[in-house]
Amino acid sequence: MTYDFDRPVDRRGTYSMKWDGPSLMESFFPGIGECEKEPLCVFTADMDFQCAESIREELQKIVDRNLYGYTGLAPTAEVCKPYYDAVTGWFKRHYGWEIDPETIVYTPGTVNAVDIAIKTFSKEGEGVLINPPIYGPFAMSIEGAGRKVVRSPLINTGGYYTVDFAGFEEKAKDPNTKIFILCSPHNPTGRIWTPEELRRMYGICTANGVVVVTDEIHGDLIRKGETFHPMATVVDGKNLVSCTAANKTFNLADLKTTNVVIRDPEMRAQYSKSLGFTFPNIFTIAATIGAYNGGQEWLDQVRDYLDGTIDWVLDFVKEKMPRVKIRRPEGTYVLWMDFRGYGLTPDEVNDRILKKAGVVLERGEMFDQELGAGFQRICVPTQRAVIQECFRRMEEVFEH
Repeated sequence: MTYDFDRPVDRRGTYSMKWDGPSLMESFFPGIGECEKEPLCVFTADMDFQCAESIREELQKIVDRNLYGYTGLAPTAEVCKPYYDAVTGWFKRHYGWEIDPETIVYTPGTVNAVDIAIKTFSKEGEGVLINPPIYGPFAMSIEGAGRKVVRSPLINTGGYYTVDFAGFEEKAKDPNTKIFILCSPHNPTGRIWTPEELRRMYGICTANGVVVVTDEIHGDLIRKGETFHPMATVVDGKNLVSCTAANKTFNLADLKTTNVVIRDPEMRAQYSKSLGFTFPNIFTIAATIGAYNGGQEWLDQVRDYLDGTIDWVLDFVKEKMPRVKIRRPEGTYVLWMDFRGYGLTPDEVNDRILKKAGVVLERGEMFDQELGAGFQRICVPTQRAVIQECFRRMEEVFEH
């Protein structure tokens, strides 16, 4: 079937963190009450697109049954085979990744999965390595667990970000560094790491006793012509915790469906013990099956639509706002925008975007206080007319 992603969907009043979020978390958006225009919320990484029909069909079966007792998952239980077949089948078809169901640990969300890994494989005061600018909740989880954030900043070459391997290895060699969290594809820069980069990072960490934790939940959302490689497909995986999920791919974030793959039995046992008594709800199970078994056509159309939106943005900015620097992301549906060419302070940039234009973005400092200053992140998976209005508003306040 053909999906219409241009059709407006009003999510206000639905407890949406995206569209109701500013009123729910006013302290998170200082100045939101001073917007001169009705706010356009494009800061959250979820989609304003209705989900694949296959997902609705599976969920409808649950609603029709109208029973919501306890549910659980176990890879050896015959009743759970449809779930594990759906998950493992997806990764085998798309990436040639043969996942043993017994290596899968369900967790309620990827931030939670990373948080459990931090607490499992490090102790208070020990270091966790990240590559800023990077998804803000990683540092929050590290600090919240009483661990030390170890920064190995990426190298920015004209908007193209690469790993500083000399600095990375130096930080990994520190005996206090116990974990490395890799965002792959990288949020917010949109980099898809090459197999060579993945092997090199993994090799450095493994040689120095550093556990590698990968957040790969944007892996299905890549541009045409690009190829994503789950780290487990290019390394031996003995020192690896891979976080996978249907939530970003199929817009299921609120159903909290993250499957952590841990090949090493001892590491998996330690992780499961830290996780404790945790099971998914029946809607999570049904939606995951519907997504992975029947969502391919929807995803193909979403990716085409996102590519078209991103191309429109790049053309508009090049013509109308040339002092803003944006590089076409290889993966994800976020754009990392450099406003430093205007010679304004980060606060001045943010005030123009938020208060004058009424466009709600995420400030770059949320991804790194130093490297994010002067940057803004926008999430584009909404109706293209909304994104177009966002940029027309920003062009008006910056160029006129």
